[in-house]
Amino acid sequence: MPDKTAQARSRRTFLKLVPATIGAGMAVPTSNAARPEPAGVTKDDLEAAERLIGISFNDSEREIMRQNVAANRDHFEAIRRLPIGYDVEPAFTFKPYRRPSHNLRTSAGGATPNARLRVDRPNASARPSDEDLAFMPVTSLAALVESRVISSRELTELYLARLKRYGDGLHCVVTLTEDLARDQAAQADREIRSGRYRGPLHGIPYGIKDLFATKGIRTTWGAKPYENEIPTADATAVERLRDAGAVLAAKLSTGELAYGDVWFGGRTRNPWNVERGSSGSSAGPAAATAAGLVGFAVGTETGGSIISPAHTCGVVGLRPTYGRISRQGVMTLRWTMDKVGPLARSAEDCAVVLNALYGPDGRDETVVDLPFVWDRSLSLAGLRVGFLEDEFNAATGDGTEDERRRWPAQKRVLAAALDALRGAGARLEPVTLPDFPVRAMYAVLNAEAGAAFDDMIRAGKVNELAGKGANDRANQLRISRLIPAVEYVRAQRARTLLGQRMEDVMSECDVFLAPSTSQSVTTTNLTGHPAVTVNAGFAERLPVGLMVTGRLYDEATVLGVAAAYERARSAIEDRPRLTGPTGSGGAGHPHRHP
Repeated sequence: MPDKTAQARSRRTFLKLVPATIGAGMAVPTSNAARPEPAGVTKDDLEAAERLIGISFNDSEREIMRQNVAANRDHFEAIRRLPIGYDVEPAFTFKPYRRPSHNLRTSAGGATPNARLRVDRPNASARPSDEDLAFMPVTSLAALVESRVISSRELTELYLARLKRYGDGLHCVVTLTEDLARDQAAQADREIRSGRYRGPLHGIPYGIKDLFATKGIRTTWGAKPYENEIPTADATAVERLRDAGAVLAAKLSTGELAYGDVWFGGRTRNPWNVERGSSGSSAGPAAATAAGLVGFAVGTETGGSIISPAHTCGVVGLRPTYGRISRQGVMTLRWTMDKVGPLARSAEDCAVVLNALYGPDGRDETVVDLPFVWDRSLSLAGLRVGFLEDEFNAATGDGTEDERRRWPAQKRVLAAALDALRGAGARLEPVTLPDFPVRAMYAVLNAEAGAAFDDMIRAGKVNELAGKGANDRANQLRISRLIPAVEYVRAQRARTLLGQRMEDVMSECDVFLAPSTSQSVTTTNLTGHPAVTVNAGFAERLPVGLMVTGRLYDEATVLGVAAAYERARSAIEDRPRLTGPTGSGGAGHPHRHP
């Protein structure tokens, strides 16, 4: 019998949250009886495998190896026949490397999720127009709802109407949760009228990336094979937002199996230019927040899936430290890298949402019990602010021709952003990141994704995914089968060294600045450091992101610097010009959940 206590504490409980159809229909490959018996291993087989992995043996060595390799294949098959639920993690965890000398800029104590925060409280005496309401930050909406200038029900109906009007054209809505939203809004209004105000998320409608389990509401992971799966319980993030009084209005699109902005309903579009995609994989949360379809949204990041779409769509996206927020009930991509975080219209909004989500839940054992203390008036003058000078002077990475063409205009926007921070009291000092093969390390760690979706790959269901290109999820999962275990472990060892080197960098500064397209996105996803992207302005009418990266578990400083920049920057356009549906319905038409 399995250990029920251990199961209850497991981070990944998705198969406990959905019907057995995933376990039976998705996780079980073609039966062994229907498959031909594998042929014996020859020296030619070994030589071909050696060419694939870049190692060479001689014929006498291959002859000795043959029988053992064949025996190992039998071992593989024996383990494959063992039923392993999706909720079962590997017998190891990742812990970000932090030097003991790097003290947090917070008070002592543990996590206190949904504790009271001191946030901006604007004047809430008059009701704004519907258009203005749709694009207000959470803090402004909260003041209106708390003072009962507007009810949660009114705000919810406003956002539901916008989700219906614009969601299909942007391909950003998977499932509208209309009845649930109305019920939660009505409850919020009753509680607020009775004097039971839960805080700044109370009565605020939001959307969540469609790889968070939602009880009784389908959770598709953006992938056709999972299109109709319905969990039987909520993810921790959904529970905590409900406890904070937030109103779930929609499940928002994710690139299939958390890759890119293409899902089975189409490509999620950028509200600033619907001919372009919104980037991914938190594509729907970014697009919906930018388009004023929700008050805020929640997404996930493994290698850039919050930072990239938030930058692309011109909203604020926070990637917290690895281990800050529980991922219980969230689709696994890479156990040692997945992170949950908010997308919103201001840095302070992200602080509010983080405050509701963070802290241990007794189920995701990677989550730390550390405080989050928000200081909205953080002074830049007392901080050591670094910046990646080379990345502000020249385009980074292997950008597309379009990205290279747009770089001069982006460079001017980013230069103005640095000037605004200097004008606000920041002293900027150049810093240099460690010289590590981070892209290679990230690619090798894709073995985790291959393991997470191993049953689906062997069952051939991977061929049902929408993306058919060499860099799309299906092919990534196929080639993950060819990553040797030794190379995976070596990449994890290199990751330990990278974490140590990054702590050396962070000993020189409290935060560092970079373009949101920075190569440091990959580096800091590997090391677990927090980062936030804010909109710095526009180049050719497309948003340009400025990224602030900080010390482990010090989201308060990261967000404080971002908020200080928002106060210092020149006024920028805060809403795209939407004209109604921009495409046909078809597969992308949002499902209405009764």
